[in-house]
Amino acid sequence: MKTKREDNNVESEKRSPKRRRVVENHSSSASPSPQIIDNPLVPYNDMDDDEDDERMRRERNNNNRAGEYGEGVAGNGYQGPDVEDKEEEEEDDDDGQGSNQENRRNLIEPREDCPYLDTVNRQALDFDFEKFCSVSLSNLNVYACLVCGKYYQGRGKKSHAYTHSLEAGHHVYINLQTEKVYCLPDGYQIIDPSLDDIRHVLNPRFTRDQVDQLDKNRQWSRALDGSDYLPGMVGLNNIKETDFVNVTIQSLMRVTPLRNFFLIPENYQHCRSPLVHRFGELTRKIWHARNFKGQVSPHEFLQAIMKASKKRFRIGQQSDPVEFMAWLLNTLHADLRNSKKNNSIIYECFQGELEVVKEIPSKFIVDKKANGDDQNVDGGNEHDDVFTETSTMPFLMLGLDLPPPPLFKDVMEKNIIPQVPLFNILKKFDGEMVTEVVRPRVARMKYRVTRLPQYLVLHMQRFKKNNFFIEKNPTLVNFPVKNLELKDYIPLPMPKENEKLRSKYDLIANIVHDGKPKEGFYRVFVQRKSEELWYEMQDLHVSETLPQMVALSEAYVQIYEQQK
Repeated sequence: MKTKREDNNVESEKRSPKRRRVVENHSSSASPSPQIIDNPLVPYNDMDDDEDDERMRRERNNNNRAGEYGEGVAGNGYQGPDVEDKEEEEEDDDDGQGSNQENRRNLIEPREDCPYLDTVNRQALDFDFEKFCSVSLSNLNVYACLVCGKYYQGRGKKSHAYTHSLEAGHHVYINLQTEKVYCLPDGYQIIDPSLDDIRHVLNPRFTRDQVDQLDKNRQWSRALDGSDYLPGMVGLNNIKETDFVNVTIQSLMRVTPLRNFFLIPENYQHCRSPLVHRFGELTRKIWHARNFKGQVSPHEFLQAIMKASKKRFRIGQQSDPVEFMAWLLNTLHADLRNSKKNNSIIYECFQGELEVVKEIPSKFIVDKKANGDDQNVDGGNEHDDVFTETSTMPFLMLGLDLPPPPLFKDVMEKNIIPQVPLFNILKKFDGEMVTEVVRPRVARMKYRVTRLPQYLVLHMQRFKKNNFFIEKNPTLVNFPVKNLELKDYIPLPMPKENEKLRSKYDLIANIVHDGKPKEGFYRVFVQRKSEELWYEMQDLHVSETLPQMVALSEAYVQIYEQQK
């Protein structure tokens, strides 16, 4: 027999059924039901598929327990439903609404016989762009419509994907994070192996055996439009003044240990840096043999660059590949390094060592001490009015000075373009040639290479800023494409016992600048190891070229690989 107070509660709840459902759902152990939330987009937009399915299973288990234990207090501390819950269920059944939730739970079960698989349009799919909902601009729980290729959020009722399925009649969607495929508005999961190629394009996968065979593979791949492309030799979309990024990426893709490291996500799964993961995704897309198209758009990687560099490098603003490569290598190392050894795949590939001898005039030292600024002049030797300081410095790339171009024109009224052998400008690092520096203070520098890296990065300092503008040095550098022997031109340290001096290098990438400063563009020559052929790459343009053409260009950045 109910008390008067209980009767009043029942009457009030009957008058406000919406309020009654909200109160009961907050008091129960299950999550709020989707149909009774004032703003249904909120839970669905923030809810993952696994959480949604788990919630359904939990509700089903609670209902089974309720039927088993009946009214009152159930075993194991479970509080069974009271009389009011039973009355509510009977009312919902009378209205035809109680069976909807149970039907929806049953429809979540995976199915293999989806009738809408023939509507999937692979030509419209492009997973290179950021995973944001095209309506809400949220990156939580985003689905791609496999019919039109657009991104939408959520799959619950009144979510953007659900609404799109009703309005456009597009029924097949894939979760961009979990790679599960669903049919909307029915809501069941589709299990079909014919969709595996879409999952491979969304998230390319490589086994370690496949990675080891990449440099031996000579097989071409075919895109959906019928065009052929070589994995690893695909063009990169120039979004807007981003050719400096494209040539840097194409050059680093030739560094075998670096490429192999980023092709296996398990190698850097502990890293939380978005830049590292975006670089890994881009590497896997470039070398993937099952792409739907023969080019890749580095859009997500560019967004990660803008954020990590605090907009120092941005879309729409031309930058220097030397500055960008130096920043990228140092940032990737800082994100990947082992705190104990301060080592990473970046240092294993590119780090060498220099011995630096700095000679400072003693008069400059006396003036500094007189002004009380002597904090940077300790730890050296003073001899013949010269203060000498010797130190060891690691490096990731070496800068080479070009001779100044001639000031006068020839009889044809054209400037003479001088040429210089690479070996002449490499003498900067023989330990004897003096380099004059002004900053941070006047000094004479001598450099000597004491340890060679596995991959040697050289950059020719073509751009020089004077008081008015930036001028470019057009001097051509004559360099060998194969068998660059360094020991013949710069003194190298003797190897340890049972070790062989490895001083011979082969060129694998050559970045070129064409045009005037701040107005020109960049392109790159890269080598395909499986056939030892050279390709010229400029954004989306990829074409085979002769090795002789590589040496006739205005080289700006070069990457040499140490011979084994």
